[in-house]
Formats: sequence, structure tokens, C-alpha cells
Amino acid sequence: MKIAILGAGMSGLSCAITLEKHGIIPTIFEKRNCVGDRFVNAEAMFSLLDRPIKDSLHFLSKNYDIHLKPINAVNKLVVHSKKQIGSIDGKIGYTNVRGRHENSYECQLEKQLMTKINFNSTCEYEEACKNFEYVILATGDGEYASHLGNYKCDLTFTLRGVTVEGKFATDISHAWFNYDIIPKGYAWIVPFSEKEANIVIAYPDYPDNIKLDINTIWERFYNLVCKDLDQKFRITDKFEITKYMTGICNVPKVDNTYFVGNCFGALSPGLGFGQFASILTGIYSAYDICGIGKYEKLVKPLFKNYNHSLVLRRFLENLNDKDLDFAIKNLDNKLVHKIIDTICSTDSKIDVLQGMTPLMKLWNKYNF
Repeated sequence: MKIAILGAGMSGLSCAITLEKHGIIPTIFEKRNCVGDRFVNAEAMFSLLDRPIKDSLHFLSKNYDIHLKPINAVNKLVVHSKKQIGSIDGKIGYTNVRGRHENSYECQLEKQLMTKINFNSTCEYEEACKNFEYVILATGDGEYASHLGNYKCDLTFTLRGVTVEGKFATDISHAWFNYDIIPKGYAWIVPFSEKEANIVIAYPDYPDNIKLDINTIWERFYNLVCKDLDQKFRITDKFEITKYMTGICNVPKVDNTYFVGNCFGALSPGLGFGQFASILTGIYSAYDICGIGKYEKLVKPLFKNYNHSLVLRRFLENLNDKDLDFAIKNLDNKLVHKIIDTICSTDSKIDVLQGMTPLMKLWNKYNF
């Protein structure tokens, strides 16, 4: 059985690892010269967004024999709005590092793989289709899916981020929702060591936002972060991504081509998370090839989660700074705080995103 995997990111590697466990050796093509050959950035996996699964890393380890070691468990998420600060406390997820870092998830997955990766590959989809029985598209974005007419782009984002040196607690992350500075967008700081962290802003490319100067947005926000955390950081690296597509494929499989990772639409439009879904699509495509399950059926919950997340994105965009201040202020209300902490915990399996979707749809309709 000849199987080509185009892309050695998290979804492609997860697919290859799963195939190997069932006695199938794929051929992996990667355009870059090593796994994780991109800027270093820290990310998070929050269990609340992966329900009904409680603990995503434990789930992957127990059910699929894929083992990932995070930077740390997130024990506090501090949320900032224009005039308020609140927090969610308790074990609510994990942080990890991506890209050119020895402990990145990509590098961890590569170590669990026996198959040799063909780096600096020039193999394109058309060539793979001619020479292999199955093709796994794991190229990291929706470009191939869009080219093949199998992608629905809901919005694009602009992101800018930096790596900074400072003093950090690796179990504490911060998020900002301040539309006065980042219209309809958000920002975060995630540490990947006690001395290094990533600061990132992300906002949708709507007409009013396109008119704005990203340098002005960045300068205002960066000064705010330094003030809120009472530190003067030293920037050691930076990156910028423009017009990054956020969407989902129309169908997960066309003939013998599987769309996985961001080719599938693993990136959540709500808050930009997608690592867990990306890994699952890789595993599920391998299961289909091995005759263990049908890919179309296995990914149905991921389609649902994406659609719920899209409603969340529209809901957030329909809020204003006063709404955000009110919500974040109440995070520390004694009764509300306890309920939210319980719901967000990795011990809970309550699917809040699904449960809140009808209410968010009503809000969106009322505020359209």
C-alpha cells in the first residue's frame, strides 16, 4: 500500500505514527529542511474547547499511544479587557512550544516516528496522486483545499508576535480583549520557560481593520503589556502573518485524498486554537486507510466544534469594550468564579461551547 503524506507538521506526523502502529509505512514529503522549521512560538490547549473530552493530552496518550509533554499545566489564565482584569483558576489546559525548538510538539512527534522524512521535497499534489494510492494533504494551511475547490474560508487574520526575555511563571498565561487597541481581535502572552515568552496579537481582516496601521496597533498593545506585567522585555525574535485563512473543507475526503490539519480546517475561528483537532485528523485519516473507521464519520464532531467556534467568533465581534469589561469583571465574582473554574477544569466534560451556541446565535442575530 503506497501512501504519500504531504507535510511533516502535527497532523502529518500523527497520521504517519498511527499508520506505523498498524504495520503501514508511508512516504513523508516536507518542503522545509527539518521538522518545525519555522519561528518559535508558544501555544496553549484549553480543555474547555475540546469537549466532551476532558484532558486532551491524556486522551491522546491513552487512546492513540501518542505522547506529548507540555511546557506546563495552565493553572491560571488572566484575562484583561479595557478597564478590567479577571482570572480563571485551576488546571484548565496546557502550554507548549512550536517551531524551531527541541521540545516543540513537532519534534516530539518526530521522535515517535520510525519512517524517514523526505526533507526539502519538491513533490506536489499532482505528482503524489499519480504515484501513490492514497494522499494525505497536511501542508499546514487551506491553500491546497481551496485550489481543489474544497474549502470554505470564513475569515482571514493578521498576526504579529515576538519572543521576549523576562520573568515568567510557566503555569500562568494572559489574554487581552481590548477593542480600543485591537478592534474585534485579541492578544496573548504564553511563556515557554521562566525566562522566555511569546506576545502575539491577532485580528480579523475586515475593511475597517485593513485601514489601520499594524505598527500603531502593535506599539500601543506592546506598551500596554509591559505596563500590565510591570516589566521591560527584551525582544529576541519576531514574526508576522497576513491574510491567514480560517475556514474548513467542504468534505474531508475526495476520492483517495484526505484533508487533515489546517487543510481540513482544524484551526478554530473563535480563539485560534487547533492543535488537538489537527492531531485527531491525522489519526482519523490513518484509521480510515487501515479500515478501522470511516474518516467522514470520525471527523463529524470536529465539523460541529468548528461551527460552534465560528458562532463564538461572531459573538465576540458583536461585543463592545463595555460588554467585555462587564464579563471580565464578573470572572472574579465569588459565585461566578467558582462555577467558571469548575467548568473550565480538565476534570469537567461539560460542553459549554455547544450549550451556549443557541444563545450566542440569538445575540448575533439581534446585534447584526
